[in-house]
Amino acid sequence: MEIFDVTIVGGGPVGLFGAFYAGLRGMKTKIIEALPQLGGQLTAMYPEKYIFDVAGYQAVLAKDLAAELVKQATQFHPTVVLNEEVEELEREGDVWKLTTAKGAHYSKTVVITVGMGAFSPKKLPLENLEKYESGNGVEYTVLSLDDYRGKQVLIVGGGDSAVDFANMLEPVAARVTIVHRRDRFRAHEASTAKMQASSVAIKTPFEVKALHGEARLEAVTIYNNKTKDEETIPVDVCVFALGFTPDLSKVSRWGLELENDAIPVKNFKMETNLPGVFAAGDIATYDGKIKLIATGFGEVANAVNYAVTLVDPSARVDPGHSTSRKDLRPMTG
Repeated sequence: MEIFDVTIVGGGPVGLFGAFYAGLRGMKTKIIEALPQLGGQLTAMYPEKYIFDVAGYQAVLAKDLAAELVKQATQFHPTVVLNEEVEELEREGDVWKLTTAKGAHYSKTVVITVGMGAFSPKKLPLENLEKYESGNGVEYTVLSLDDYRGKQVLIVGGGDSAVDFANMLEPVAARVTIVHRRDRFRAHEASTAKMQASSVAIKTPFEVKALHGEARLEAVTIYNNKTKDEETIPVDVCVFALGFTPDLSKVSRWGLELENDAIPVKNFKMETNLPGVFAAGDIATYDGKIKLIATGFGEVANAVNYAVTLVDPSARVDPGHSTSRKDLRPMTG
């Protein structure tokens, strides 16, 4: 069995930055990701969304940020395992054994960066909803803008994703309509103001009543939940941006303490209740936690640097300044 210094469970933005930092500290590193590609939610759910709160970028597409993080993470050549979900985590001698459906992985330390676990989209109880899924007009995220070019699009929801999708698709689609059951949107004020100043048709307080179409979606009936007035609008694609429900069923079997669907960490070291197991990013919780990618970057750097001292007790926690590293070079291409 091959034993790694650190295994990072989750190949999203926080896990990728953690892999970079582990490489920076000279650790033998493995990443285990359940999806078929690295990038986590950035690539699987929101590749075309702009991210505005990552240092160094005024605005960056999620897929572009993911690509840069992958380049940064893989420069130290970590072992990358895709399409495997960790089902069991157990102590075996002096190492941790991580078991997936395809085999076992062994590591001296573990850093968990699985976001909020596996996700399933929140759905409305609409008749024939499943009929229009799988490419027949009902979607739950926007993966490619070209798929919506010249189409009539209805977006359902009032949060950041719904408003972001409306702003993204407004210059691409033939028409964009957004339906929200309340009068006020929950999205960032600047994003909402941009949408309100655009050609997006805003329907509030409206809800979806029925979906129509033979082989695929052709129209949607919506109604005003105050006046009960109805209208049916032609629609090629309806994007239900109602959020996703996290599934931590596998994580709950790992012997970790859980608190409100997250792993409580003891201190700034990002330690869990299991020795040598750390957590960072959205999956980690502590008093005053703010869920931002930027927050996760700092958390995982702390986790990795303290993991280093468990692997090599003579190692310093403080990694020093990267500017003094002669082995680092600007990456291009």
